[in-house]
Amino acid sequence: MQQSAASHEVECHRNVWIPMPDGVRLAARLWLPAGHDGPVPAIVEYIPYRKSDGMSARDARVHPFFAGHGYAAVRIDIRGSGDSEGLLADEYTPQEQADALAALEWIAAQPWCDGRIGMMGISWGGFNSLQIAALRPPQLKAIITVGSTDDRYADDVHYMGGCPLSANLTWSQTFFADLSRPPDPEVVGERWRDMWLERVDNAQLFIAEWARHPLRDPYWQHGSVCEDFSRIEVPVLAVGGWSDSYTNAVPRLVAGLPGVAKGLIGPWGHDYPHLAVPGPQIDFLRECLRWWDRWLKGIANAVDQLPALRVWLQDELPAEPIHVERPGRWVGFESWPSAETIGRRLYLGVGRLEPARGDEVELRHLSPLDNGFGAGEWCAYGVGADQPTDQREDDARSLCFDTPPLEADLSAIGQPVVHLELSTDRPRAMVAVRLNDVAPDGASSRVSYGLLNLNHIEGHERFVALEPGRRYAVDIALNDIAHRFKAGHRIRVAVSTSYWPTAWPAPEPATLSLIAGASRLDLPTWQPGAASRFLPDMEPPQAPPPEPRTTLRAGSFRRELSSELVSGTRRMHVRLDYGDELIESSGMVIGRINDETYEVEAGDPLSARIETGWTMTMARGDWSVRTESVARMTGDAESFRLTARLDLFEGDILARTRTWDVRIPRESSLNHDAENSVAYPEEQNT
Repeated sequence: MQQSAASHEVECHRNVWIPMPDGVRLAARLWLPAGHDGPVPAIVEYIPYRKSDGMSARDARVHPFFAGHGYAAVRIDIRGSGDSEGLLADEYTPQEQADALAALEWIAAQPWCDGRIGMMGISWGGFNSLQIAALRPPQLKAIITVGSTDDRYADDVHYMGGCPLSANLTWSQTFFADLSRPPDPEVVGERWRDMWLERVDNAQLFIAEWARHPLRDPYWQHGSVCEDFSRIEVPVLAVGGWSDSYTNAVPRLVAGLPGVAKGLIGPWGHDYPHLAVPGPQIDFLRECLRWWDRWLKGIANAVDQLPALRVWLQDELPAEPIHVERPGRWVGFESWPSAETIGRRLYLGVGRLEPARGDEVELRHLSPLDNGFGAGEWCAYGVGADQPTDQREDDARSLCFDTPPLEADLSAIGQPVVHLELSTDRPRAMVAVRLNDVAPDGASSRVSYGLLNLNHIEGHERFVALEPGRRYAVDIALNDIAHRFKAGHRIRVAVSTSYWPTAWPAPEPATLSLIAGASRLDLPTWQPGAASRFLPDMEPPQAPPPEPRTTLRAGSFRRELSSELVSGTRRMHVRLDYGDELIESSGMVIGRINDETYEVEAGDPLSARIETGWTMTMARGDWSVRTESVARMTGDAESFRLTARLDLFEGDILARTRTWDVRIPRESSLNHDAENSVAYPEEQNT
């Protein structure tokens, strides 16, 4: 990766305190252009991921670039995280948003800022950039949102098609473990221990609150800017990646926002596009700089004339869990949705995808519960083997419908939708649908997929028990795609009644009766015309130099599948060991190890179980701390059970232990209020 030539030397202020109206102070890192004549616009990233160590390596590859080109770059730790004071209770709270407004007002009043501010971020920072834009602070002039969503219920880590995701627990535990670490004593001084214990003593199991809201209710509507796109008036650059799970929002934002909105979707996983895999990586920081120059400095550089949506049209690759590069080409659309993506309708016949509706035939199917082990991670970061594998094993556990070998290439761009006519033999059920690219040798690659909780037959706002044997019509929206099916390949739709461990299985085995002939796939196919075109390749990435770090212990990544033949237990174990690193600028040594185990027994959906744990270490000189946390999730017919433990160590001395044991009713047991959860007494040991 090349280093970008900057206009200014950069001065870094390791910690700056931003006061809040209630007296709490937020910790920020500030980069300024040295020797700049007068105040400059500011670019803000506002996240809970620890500016002093957790995200310092990535921050070093982003924010100094903007400072070197005449901007103030501000990286803020959210209240209760990193080095900031106070407590963090949940994602995207009103307190978080109020703090952001206060922080923008403070930044705009500083002598180094000219009052014009942009916000940016990936994931959490992308979420709250949208949310703060919807609040219309006068200082905010533009945003860049990467790997985020406009809809916290439909397209976040918690639920997909109303089905509870296993990532709901694993992300909860990752976030919980990260917040269990103390602030840096060199930043906060002797208060570090009191701040640490206050956070831990007030810590909540985030998964418990998220599981209490299985329906699309006001809890999820808060922070979902799709509830009222008209609230966002500033220019928005929305960015996603096809290997990421936060991409569906990009076309929606381009289509729905009333002002200037541009979309960019590459092949990337969940990272900034100049760092992400699979590649090709692009000169994303230069893309951002042009955006900021136009909307924060008023430079007429024609970014407002870019295509409304630019996407990487991917070619098929062998179905392997790791890809460094994805071949393809850039395509630009002058508007979105585009009249040049035309729906191609294919009907699900008996084992076939056909251009015309055929005779109705009932096909009965009950998938094995281990269907889905080829899915990879719900959200791929490009760490270890986290992308989907060859789908043939899962295809054998599903109802499959194939086209004949294609006579010519077919490019699909947009959101595929599968319409199913079906019935079930149980009152509770789910369905999973995959869209695959099948090569001439039989290898099957997942292109897209979608899930639907069939008890949300009337929408995600209420639970409806299914009437066994009654015929229903449902639409399953798959994730957006841009994929070229090559001549000689086949298009496959695979339908199953489970998709573990991506999503929790329905609490009872439900046999699906699918009506072939009436069910269909609507595939958006691209026909190039005057309003769309192939684009030239983007420039390769440039970035500031990496933060100096020394590896003291190398990390390793492992993903293992196993089967126990007597019980029929299928197990997946994932270990992500990030090793130990010395951050040379601060002398801090950090280490992280994550273990995840997913299990299910043949024929018993109530045997599904997840255990996830983290060990986090921090040390400097003779000071060292360690946090060990583990959480488990199981379920019975009417509830989920969550157990967790957190141990804090100073050196080798146990400083604090907390345990949790909580039951949360499944949605079939809810009266749609949060008070129905039954919490077992919480044990705390000091």
